[in-house]
Amino acid sequence: MTDIILDDKGDLSFKNGDIEIGYSDNQHQEHILLANKGEYREFPELGVGIVQMLDDDDYMSVLIEAKKNLEYDGMKISNIKFEENGNLTIDGKYK
Repeated sequence: MTDIILDDKGDLSFKNGDIEIGYSDNQHQEHILLANKGEYREFPELGVGIVQMLDDDDYMSVLIEAKKNLEYDGMKISNIKFEENGNLTIDGKYK
């Protein structure tokens, strides 16, 4: 998907004096994973709140919630898992 790109701080990214437009799927995934429920006014059930969920020992609930929310956003998820190094790997594409 092509959309407005944000920088590492969440501010608009500029390139050659213009707002940067580019591939944004990973950016959308990150925002959904970090957002808490209710932060998206139009879709109050969207948001994983992964920062708070990672304090819990039950990592399966994090994976289930992430998969459910990403599918709600229009992704077809083939696999979602935590790697041994702690990284979250999402194998999926937007429809």
